[in-house]
Amino acid sequence: MKKWFLGWSNIRWFVSELVKMYSSKPSYFSKKRIESGIAFTIAQAGMIFFICVKYQTLEMSEFLWWAAAEFAVAGYMINAIQNEKRMRLPVENEADPSEEPAS
Repeated sequence: MKKWFLGWSNIRWFVSELVKMYSSKPSYFSKKRIESGIAFTIAQAGMIFFICVKYQTLEMSEFLWWAAAEFAVAGYMINAIQNEKRMRLPVENEADPSEEPAS
């Protein structure tokens, strides 16, 4: 039998990981990243739809407000992800308080 990428075992694994994501069990996927990705995609689609509908009457100031909103959302998401990474990383230079300094 030929094994396909979208075979039953891979689909079953994907669905089980999505279910684990919303339970207390550890999951392969990050709930925050999935939800923020979906929200960002919906916002992008709405903004692209707005530009497609209003492109003939769109003024430069309106376009600049649109671009500012895009960059603000993207910057916020990148900043939030970087802060989350920094909080999870252990500090290498920090000494363990239980260890005595070498003399």
